[in-house]
Amino acid sequence: MLQKLFGFDPNVHSVKTEILAGVTTFLTMAYILALSPNVLAAAGMDKGALFTSTVISTVLATLLMAIYAKLPFSLAPGVGLNAFFAYTVCLTMGYTWQFALTAVLLEGLIFIVLTITNVREQIVNALPMSLKYAISAGIGLFIAFIGMQNSQIIVNNDATLVSLGDITQGPAMLGMIGLLVTSVLLILRVRGALLLGILITTVIGIPLGITDLSGLVGMPPSVEPILFKFEFDKIFTTEMAFVVFTFLFVDIFDTIGTLVGVSTRAGMVDKNGRIPHLKKAFLVDAVGTTAGAMVGTSTVTTFVESASGVAEGGRTGLTSFTTAICFIIALFLAPFFLSVPGAATAPVLILVGLMMMSQVQKIDFANYSESIPAFLCIVMMPLSYSISEGIALGMIAYVLLHLCAGKYKSITVASWILAAFFVLKYLI
Repeated sequence: MLQKLFGFDPNVHSVKTEILAGVTTFLTMAYILALSPNVLAAAGMDKGALFTSTVISTVLATLLMAIYAKLPFSLAPGVGLNAFFAYTVCLTMGYTWQFALTAVLLEGLIFIVLTITNVREQIVNALPMSLKYAISAGIGLFIAFIGMQNSQIIVNNDATLVSLGDITQGPAMLGMIGLLVTSVLLILRVRGALLLGILITTVIGIPLGITDLSGLVGMPPSVEPILFKFEFDKIFTTEMAFVVFTFLFVDIFDTIGTLVGVSTRAGMVDKNGRIPHLKKAFLVDAVGTTAGAMVGTSTVTTFVESASGVAEGGRTGLTSFTTAICFIIALFLAPFFLSVPGAATAPVLILVGLMMMSQVQKIDFANYSESIPAFLCIVMMPLSYSISEGIALGMIAYVLLHLCAGKYKSITVASWILAAFFVLKYLI
């Protein structure tokens, strides 16, 4: 039954490992339950309803990933995309949140078409192998940076952009303690080291006043205030076209980057650089976005935190199924799960970043036509705070360098098209 439902092979996979991996993924991405409602509420949406819609969209998309695509990846309303939704489309451009939800719905429907016609899969196959390795490493740096921010180990600095926080107290100190504890567990090869690290760090945070156990059980708020709230009369406007295109661009390459990076880390990429069930994963992403808009939330996308479950050994749909079950439980145990502080999950993100960086050694750094684009891709992800920007700049550099160095024959037609698209993105 497990093999039929989730692609689980008892000769290769372990039920215990898959479940631990799923719980670990849940704990590293559970922050979205607090973050997404807070961000989208700034657009005037009902915060309680947003909590429920976040869980519903996450569970639907992740269950679909588990059973249909049979991959260990989890989905939820994307960080960054929800900020664009609230702060740019609604607060800066002045559109209603109903307008923004309509744009997300259209984006999801367009993605379904692009996936069925294999366009998204062809984009992935157009990426050179060196960039695929770079994407994995770049995401590693990116999520490590996110972890350091979540724990205030790295903080804002007006003079230098970022600087070291006060690691002698508060969340930063707890993050450093958690990093030490989790690292030792990994070194000792303790089973479930990442999950144990989160739990131990959470407990340590109680006497420090950082972990706030504010309750255990609560009924989920109604989603009715934001359910099926669209402005269909604005569909054929230039304003809607611009917003939909922006959502499309960011989501398509964030998702591609996450799937390629995490799959490469998991050793799920074949010798030809192809990822199994990739088309199904893209279709899940597209359907998740469409369903998410219907229940009132921003673009649903594959979460980079899935890497934590992969690092814990998750390889099948049983991992993502476990994560989905955890989110269902969280719907009724929100006060308890939301008590896990960002400083407790930060060490896992930092260490998973280390694990994903291992792909760097597969890049031929002596071949500058390959290594320079790869390097740009890696460093631009954390520095621009965007997976998609790292991919775009890396791809443009790859084509330009091969062209200028007289190696244009090694550039595929698909690579030319992809690079041209990225150039137009910056010019328009």
